[in-house]
Amino acid sequence: MIKAAVFDMDGLMIDSEPFWQQAQLEVFPKVNVSVTLQDTIATTGIRIDQIVEQYYRQTPWENYSCQQVCDLILERVIELVKTHKPMMPGLYQALEICQQSGLKIALASSSPMVLIQAVLQALELEDVFEAVLSAEGLPYGKPHPEVYLNAAQALGVSPLDCVALEDSFTGLLAAKSAQMKTIVIPEASHREQARFVIADYKLDSLEHISEALLQTL
Repeated sequence: MIKAAVFDMDGLMIDSEPFWQQAQLEVFPKVNVSVTLQDTIATTGIRIDQIVEQYYRQTPWENYSCQQVCDLILERVIELVKTHKPMMPGLYQALEICQQSGLKIALASSSPMVLIQAVLQALELEDVFEAVLSAEGLPYGKPHPEVYLNAAQALGVSPLDCVALEDSFTGLLAAKSAQMKTIVIPEASHREQARFVIADYKLDSLEHISEALLQTL
């Protein structure tokens, strides 16, 4: 029986993926790295420092450190989040249903804690989650399962008794590797990709979360 729900953030709670894409398209040319929109889409769910390091290995640059490039991208994303506050449809409803179902609730994100805090403040959700975890200080981000395992530990619940809610395949792999039940809500243009079949449920929106669905996990 499910005892806890662990929410991803980017792309699930808030439509921030376009902001990550925009920030990368603006910042990488400053260090003479050519990236396309499709390049940024392909790395959805991967920690930004890992993305920056990957590009640096391919095309080393001067004048900026990898950390400075990460900071520039992050600052731009935070600016866009605070300006637009693009909450995903059904978020408040899904959180309320989890609470009504008696589930503990955590947030487990690849994003840096400063962005997580900015999002929670923008969406007025600072007091909703019993545990808020970032993968920024971990050896590996998603698809490594550590941030999900840490979330379960913080809640005092076995990963086997958790359901993870994700939007990206990278995040889905992390949750599956943690042996959690999974609900995936892919971005519309990716929804029909066959690889999402590994999720317990694939939904079109958080609006489709229900107590009845949670009880089947």
